[in-house]
Amino acid sequence: MKQTVLFVDDEEELRHATTQTLMLADIPATILDKAELALAQISRGFPGVLVTDIRMPGNDGLWLMRKALEIDPEFPVILVTGHGDVNLAVASMREGAYDFIEKPFAPSRLVSTIQRALDKRRLTIENRALKREVGGRDKLEARLIGRSDAMVALRKEVRTIAATDADVLITGDTGVGKDVTAHALHDLSARGPHPFVHINCAALPVDLVESELFGHEAGAFPGAMRARFGKFEFARQGTVFLDEIDSLPVGVQAKLLHAIQERQITRLGANDPVALDIRIIAAAKTDLAAAVAEGRFRADLLYRLNVVTLHVPPLTARRDDIPSLFLNLAAQAAARYSKQMAEVPAALLSQMATQDWPGNVRELRNAADRFVLGLNPSNEPTSDAEALTLAEKMAEHEKSLILAALMAQGGSLKNTYEALGLSRKALYEKMQRHGISKADADSNA
Repeated sequence: MKQTVLFVDDEEELRHATTQTLMLADIPATILDKAELALAQISRGFPGVLVTDIRMPGNDGLWLMRKALEIDPEFPVILVTGHGDVNLAVASMREGAYDFIEKPFAPSRLVSTIQRALDKRRLTIENRALKREVGGRDKLEARLIGRSDAMVALRKEVRTIAATDADVLITGDTGVGKDVTAHALHDLSARGPHPFVHINCAALPVDLVESELFGHEAGAFPGAMRARFGKFEFARQGTVFLDEIDSLPVGVQAKLLHAIQERQITRLGANDPVALDIRIIAAAKTDLAAAVAEGRFRADLLYRLNVVTLHVPPLTARRDDIPSLFLNLAAQAAARYSKQMAEVPAALLSQMATQDWPGNVRELRNAADRFVLGLNPSNEPTSDAEALTLAEKMAEHEKSLILAALMAQGGSLKNTYEALGLSRKALYEKMQRHGISKADADSNA
């Protein structure tokens, strides 16, 4: 996101001097002589700030400030005042002005005030974007977050498969987001308006598995006082998500296979089958092929389930996604706990990207919660990275530091190389070496 300054003043000499000042400070600016010209460029999503003289012919700076704040009450407006207008400028701050500068002002004073205002504007827009992602549940990118090749490919597969009615097997380690992927498949499909029934196979009582899944008639077993729909019937026209299907008892797997193949079930204690109009999505955290070889899982059920298989990658396979994912999870936590979203330090984002997460997204979410609650979010790193050479570890760490700094500085290369203590040339060379583009930061701004 390119930040810029709208500078409005009717004095040509001041406009010329300000142009030079901002150019030397590497701050992009649009220099204007009329309030109306500036107002035409201001929008709620405008990434820059406004600096305007109070005293101008026609519509003055106060008129422009009020109009700008009508468009966006959080828009930073800096007023330029003459000596006799100080009281007026102070009063305007009560109306929402960000700051004021009294003429004549030092160039350094103008630059520092603008930079603070630009930082405020960047954070405002970033927080709004994060809130939109948290609330925009129809946006697949906001649910399966990441710019890594693995996540781009996963989202493409989800969009393609969601348009069909094929049964799906989702694989992946604990905590990677298999349930989120299943929800996304359901919501993007034609079955989205109908029930999504999540069944944790590992939590089903062994002696009541069939009743829970297929239902029962009154008197089917001791304690069955009345008939009851099973979860498969409850999901009619929707989706059944069989989570941790690898933990389902082998004895029940045969009946499950029949239900999936025939799309019908028979309640316990009944004789007549009930037709099913459902889609099946199953998830497993272990290798089902190995479970088949060990006799813990039916081969015919595996073949029936994996018409389409989606693999959700662990965080260790997409480290570049960790900073943006952590920011998103922190925004969710802030909304959940009714807390103000604090700025996340670049050093913390770097640490998040370089440490290992055995619990994957679930563990990272806990870290984000701790950060929002004011606790230490870091975990002890594990030893999965020991296979890397020292040079590879250093390169990976340097890349994550640069990415985190770019994101923390809103994509500003100048602020980034200053924050890292590098020259502009050195930063460009390192970005080129690690395959980092400015768009990597801009896409998260």
